[in-house]
Amino acid sequence: MNDTGDKPPARRKRFRADFLLLLLVAVVWGSALAGQRFSMEQVGPFTFNAARFAIGALTLIPIMGWHRLRSVPRSEVQFGALLGVLLFAAASLHQIGLIWSTAGKAGFVTGLYVVIVPLLLGMVWQEWSGWTRWLGAGLATTGLFLLSLQGNLVTGVPFRLAAGDAWVLGSAFVWALHVIAIGLIAPGRDPLRLAVVRFCVCSLLSIPMTLLLEPRTWPGLLLAMPAILYTGTMSTGLGYTGQMVAQRHTKPTHAASILSTESVFAVCLVGSC
Repeated sequence: MNDTGDKPPARRKRFRADFLLLLLVAVVWGSALAGQRFSMEQVGPFTFNAARFAIGALTLIPIMGWHRLRSVPRSEVQFGALLGVLLFAAASLHQIGLIWSTAGKAGFVTGLYVVIVPLLLGMVWQEWSGWTRWLGAGLATTGLFLLSLQGNLVTGVPFRLAAGDAWVLGSAFVWALHVIAIGLIAPGRDPLRLAVVRFCVCSLLSIPMTLLLEPRTWPGLLLAMPAILYTGTMSTGLGYTGQMVAQRHTKPTHAASILSTESVFAVCLVGSC
């Protein structure tokens, strides 16, 4: 249904989803950047993801109740697992990239999913966005460039892609697929059950990589635990679940544009991006 044909209640529901819940998600994600960066100084990327997504799942279980969790339909398990695989790939690529990339460049490159989402929707699903959405995506990308790389502009240091930026760019494509998949899967399904399955799958996929590649970083878990608890409960448990709830009522292109303001809030709240 296009925008002009929506009934007023539907428009109000989309407004609440877009400009309230998704904006709140962007604020929470931006505020978690400091904890995310501190955790990466103490533990490896897979250890961090295994811990925070496990905490994210545990955060939602008391809210749902055991009876509701026990009656998860097979379709929600399957779709939640698919979202978990995409989340694992995107989060892993992003965390690995942060090891070798600056926070500013990582913020800009990750934010490119605001353009990748409508591009993939058009090329793969033949759902081409109107010029207003492309204009919005272009303006958002320009804003991300100016905000994330303001230090380069002031000092005159040219913008160059490093090895870590390739990992972050790969994560941007998977984040775009993740946003599109949520837009296709979430409507008509229980967002909390999907979120719990998604977090559990992501955590379980991270554990073998932790055991194989990062055994020496385990002692750092105690130092990183306060930051992991914050990112696990707020950024993961509430943030990613809020995204799932909101995308039942809004289009992936709208969601990507609003969620890309995460970088803005990261600068305002923690002073770096």
